[in-house]
Amino acid sequence: MDRIEELENALTIESAYADHIRVDDARRLTGPGLLWNRPGAVMDVFFTDIGTAQVTALWEKHARRVLDGLGWQDQDVTHRSFTGGVNLAISAPMDQLYSAIFAVQTVWHFCASELLASEPGDFDQMVADVKSVMEKEANPALIALIAAAEAHGVDILCDDDEVSIGHGTGSQTWPVDALPTPDDLDWSALHNIPVAFITGTNGKTTTTRLLEAIARASGKVAGLTSTEFVRVGDDILDRGDYSGPGGGRMLLRDKRLEVACLEVARGGILRRGLPTRAATAAAVTNVANDHLGQYGVNTVPELAQAKFAVHRTLAEGGVLALNADDEFVRAEAANTSANIWWYSLDAQNALIRQARDAGKCCAYVRSGKIVFFDGAAERVVIAVGDVPLTMGGVAKYNILNALAALCLALALNLPVQAARKGLAGFKPDARDNPGRCNEFLYNGARVFVDFAHNPHSISAVCDALSSLPAKRRFIMLSHAGDRSDQDIHDVTATALNFKPDVVVATELEGYLRGRELGDISDLIERAALDHGYGAHQILRAPSPTQAASMILEKLEPGDVALLLVLSDRDAVLAMLDR
Repeated sequence: MDRIEELENALTIESAYADHIRVDDARRLTGPGLLWNRPGAVMDVFFTDIGTAQVTALWEKHARRVLDGLGWQDQDVTHRSFTGGVNLAISAPMDQLYSAIFAVQTVWHFCASELLASEPGDFDQMVADVKSVMEKEANPALIALIAAAEAHGVDILCDDDEVSIGHGTGSQTWPVDALPTPDDLDWSALHNIPVAFITGTNGKTTTTRLLEAIARASGKVAGLTSTEFVRVGDDILDRGDYSGPGGGRMLLRDKRLEVACLEVARGGILRRGLPTRAATAAAVTNVANDHLGQYGVNTVPELAQAKFAVHRTLAEGGVLALNADDEFVRAEAANTSANIWWYSLDAQNALIRQARDAGKCCAYVRSGKIVFFDGAAERVVIAVGDVPLTMGGVAKYNILNALAALCLALALNLPVQAARKGLAGFKPDARDNPGRCNEFLYNGARVFVDFAHNPHSISAVCDALSSLPAKRRFIMLSHAGDRSDQDIHDVTATALNFKPDVVVATELEGYLRGRELGDISDLIERAALDHGYGAHQILRAPSPTQAASMILEKLEPGDVALLLVLSDRDAVLAMLDR
């Protein structure tokens, strides 16, 4: 059993339970997140027939008592209420996060005992048990380095295995059990680099890739994290979903790196938090209904709160780039004191006008050109039509992504000339932006492949492509089985904005998630019929590859096809690359 496994299993703390109370496993918070910007531990509790105020009052009372008993008088207590439950959290020293989980469980033990009128355990003994874990977990060398790094104004990144100070070219990394003393270090060689976080329901991957392209165009060694891989320059460090803090640390520890572009998703923010509080800039591209119902995030405004956690990563003077055209972004912006740079498709947007009047930076479209206002004067950066990603201006969602990337680039102090070059050189193809409206020519027809999967992203793609001239239109549709019947009906209805002549519904055998084969295709067909389609216009296929093949066989010059591909992506792309 290794050290971490030993710590994880050091204690078993039981609590009173009842059918009307459900407690999810406590988890470590390693950085800024939904609740605050501190490390610690959090527990999600769901209940019925109990007053939220009663639960939170008990939490505040017992958490303070336990923290004081542990000698953590300098640590804090917080909570967040949502419909049907609460997030309950404490802060803790960075070298005591496994102990913090046991502390949270101990607090809940006493809360549950009082709620359910059961006999509690011995307080002194339970606190002593947690203290015994604290002694095993304690790492004084880490605490000394954290204090020294803060004093020198340099970021420090910690995980179970390694500790690093500085970023990229100014970083150094050590095993967590072989740390130097602060006096051993040449602090002049350690420094931070420009770092940007990009989040949002849709557009975050494209914006991250665009920003990296701009940084490259400036001559910098740029890197990115994403849901697909971590990359520095042309070197892919590892493949997989690295949109959480682990991917960020991996990237920021690469000594070749000069500019970091980090895509961050909701899951990583809510599970562990973000990896640093030393970011130069961050962006929230938009907020829409997707992945609700986890960690107490049940509504779109609550999802906006989670996305806005990126503002807690910003160093002093950092920039928060926000989409002024998104209602949920606008609403949540009222709750941050960050230095906001708004961007919009409309130069007359009220927030853009307010920013200009106040002498604040912003970006917008005026007369078909992307413009940046630096607080004193306008500067035309590039014509919308010269940005390939916008498809001549019809892909409005990609104009917004370009505006976001522009704001981030200038906030990172990259030159306008690099922004112009990066935006002009970034193509909507499988090399630069795989899976995002990639265009192929097949038998004289235009074929677009997109990985869009939620109503917001599908609507954006379909609205853009519906304006393209076409002899006939084909669309391939599929959905994961964990979406409700109504969700599938609504997403299908949204996709029909593409105005297809033929709809091909395909099965996703690996994404049935409790449904039977044929269920999803039935729902797609029903939605199409409800919207006036005839049965002869609706086809079925057993897999995305076969669905794509059916469409490709029918294509003639002048046709347009949209393949919404959720699985078999490589196989479908290979068919089009022949």
